[in-house]
Amino acid sequence: MRNRILALAALAAAIGSPLAAQAQSGVTVGRAPAVVDSAPTIAADQRPAFRDYVVEQRVPAFRIPDRIVVGATLPESGVTYYDVPQRFGATTYRYTVVNGETVLVEPRSRRIVEVLD
Repeated sequence: MRNRILALAALAAAIGSPLAAQAQSGVTVGRAPAVVDSAPTIAADQRPAFRDYVVEQRVPAFRIPDRIVVGATLPESGVTYYDVPQRFGATTYRYTVVNGETVLVEPRSRRIVEVLD
């Protein structure tokens, strides 16, 4: 009987350990987990040159009624996004000019990740 209890306790511990470890790393209580963008943006020392590049390209500026802030989502239509040249760093973001400000945008979600002006 004692051996059976010890065997069941060992089995429960073996099964429960991975579940407890997984629960500790995957459960957030009280608030949603923060999303951190890991894609590189334009380096601070490259920003003046990038602003000059955008002016030279004469990309059309778009107007929207909303404020231009990090985290805002741009409209699905009516805005054109442009690739950031490789010389300004490898980035997965696109840029556009909205309400007179150059912004970096995550292309799939159209979410503004950085305002450069």
